[in-house]
Amino acid sequence: MRILIIALVICLATCAKLRSQSPQKLQAELQKSNYGRALLHLVELHSMAGGAVSELVDAIEELVNDLEEGLEFLDFNFQRRTNEHNALLVQLNQQIQQAQIDVSRSEDVIENLLIPRKEQLEVRIENLEEYQAQNRQKVDEENLTREQEHEAYEAQVAELNDATAAVDDALALLSTLNNPSLAQVKKFQNSLKKIEQSIKPRSKMAPFLKALITLASNQNFSDQGVLSQIVNVLNEFRNAIVDSINDYSLQEIQDQENFEARIVQLDAEFAEFQKQINALNVDLTATLEKIDQVTEFRDQRRLDQATYEQQLQLENDLYADEVQIYNDTKNEFQREQAISEQALQLVRSVDFTNIQV
Repeated sequence: MRILIIALVICLATCAKLRSQSPQKLQAELQKSNYGRALLHLVELHSMAGGAVSELVDAIEELVNDLEEGLEFLDFNFQRRTNEHNALLVQLNQQIQQAQIDVSRSEDVIENLLIPRKEQLEVRIENLEEYQAQNRQKVDEENLTREQEHEAYEAQVAELNDATAAVDDALALLSTLNNPSLAQVKKFQNSLKKIEQSIKPRSKMAPFLKALITLASNQNFSDQGVLSQIVNVLNEFRNAIVDSINDYSLQEIQDQENFEARIVQLDAEFAEFQKQINALNVDLTATLEKIDQVTEFRDQRRLDQATYEQQLQLENDLYADEVQIYNDTKNEFQREQAISEQALQLVRSVDFTNIQV
């Protein structure tokens, strides 16, 4: 029976203006094709067998109902797919938007926070390293100055020791003078010249030496009063030399203490600079690691964005194909439904007892 109905539906699909045709014209149209004649033959057999028309009507009505249910099922599934599609579009668009936000925020953090922070730290480290270089230069300068001062001290003390020795020689010579000969006087004067050569012109002992030379010049060394005055001046001169040596020694000790204190201060400053550099290097390392992390995150979010956009395009393409399939299938359902309804109308209006093949 279902084969008969389907054949009838297909046959009806080939007949134009079915509703306006009479049963005789419909029979003539069916006679034109082998399949139509087979259909008429089946209808004739159904009539000869005494089959009720109501059975055909019920069967076609069942087919119409099946088509309606199929169409409803098709619409239901398509609506569900559409809902899924729309939900997926919302999700993917949100994911794309969030990825774009993450990329933008990451670039903002890198460009406006981390990079300036990195550059600031590098400048501070560079400045501190320059301070350290200046500090070491000051240490070198202090060492050179101290070395020069010490050399000057040793030279001055050496000169003063030579002058002391010359004074001692002069005093020893004067102690032997008694009606001195010309040679002895000449020797004493040479000792005075030796003392004069060992004393710098700006030395505080220069006045003593000048007084001694003035007193000794053109004097009669046989005069004991003159000799006594010369001896007194030489002794004062010697004492002044010794005082100068002591003063220079005390100053040398003070200069050495000041030098050592200055070196300690410079070393402490250098250590403080290094402490700050170490702390900044830790901060710089952390900043560089953060830059790497944020950059990696940004790049990953860019890849995520590209993936979401590809998924969105794929979903749109797939949904477009499904829409086309849905429309084609729905059109086919509707065409079959229309033919089935026409077949139902025909079966209700035709007397099969008059049909002969």
